[in-house]
Amino acid sequence: MKNIIIVNGPNLNLVGKREPTIYGKQNFNDFYQKVVQDFPQARFEYYQSNVEGLLIDKIQKVGFAADAIILNAGAYTHTSLALADAIAAVRTPVIEVHISNVYAREPIRHQSLIAANCLGSISGFGLYSYQLAIQYVIQNL
Repeated sequence: MKNIIIVNGPNLNLVGKREPTIYGKQNFNDFYQKVVQDFPQARFEYYQSNVEGLLIDKIQKVGFAADAIILNAGAYTHTSLALADAIAAVRTPVIEVHISNVYAREPIRHQSLIAANCLGSISGFGLYSYQLAIQYVIQNL
């Protein structure tokens, strides 16, 4: 059984309410419950914080025991060297995900400071981006 941690960064607690044309109308907690049901071959943990340091603490805490971390760092993707360093410091593979297609948005969102330290990146498929990452973990890690 795979131990998968989903970590969401700032403002992702508002998915379903925030900018539905970009992030969709489905509440993330409802989506997460469906993921747990759809992938019984994995054990999941979910963590969300709007605070950069708490995200780093979580990655450090689970980054030597979990089979994979699926990380949507939100805007910290484009600004946080500290988060990139935390990802580089742990053994657990990290998959970067984004709900929106970051390359179809503002130019600042076209650069990821964390991508080089991640196993891979998935963006633009709505909440299904998380499911693609989970499928990869289950089938390949």
